[in-house]
Amino acid sequence: MKTQLVLGLSLGLAACATTPQPHQRTCYHRSEGVETDIGYCQAIRSGNRLYISGTVGDGEMRTAIEWVYQQLKKTLLDNGLTFSDVVKENVFTTDLEGFKAGNDIRKGFYGSTLPAGTWVQVQRLFLPSYVLEVELIAEYPN
Repeated sequence: MKTQLVLGLSLGLAACATTPQPHQRTCYHRSEGVETDIGYCQAIRSGNRLYISGTVGDGEMRTAIEWVYQQLKKTLLDNGLTFSDVVKENVFTTDLEGFKAGNDIRKGFYGSTLPAGTWVQVQRLFLPSYVLEVELIAEYPN
């Protein structure tokens, strides 16, 4: 009887250990009213990853690049991360040549830790005045 009890408890504990835990998602708002009205979160933490929604800039491209990456920096910092934690960057721009010409600004935020990246020229962004939109995926250190 004692052996059966120990075996039953062992099997029960093993089953609990392998049961997947519910995946938690946390929404981070930078401008909750605007984001809720449109229907998105500025960032979502899911497990050990932070997914940052597209952050936009308008005007002259170099100014837009500086603005966008400063905003991304704030979102990263507010969530306990830096650009060194970014593993993927997606860039959407209406002027890819202009963005490439301002790459020195972008690289200044990353330093020597560069992410995987995709850069795409698009016809238009959410508002016609926007020239740049950048989204990031970052990982929390273990």
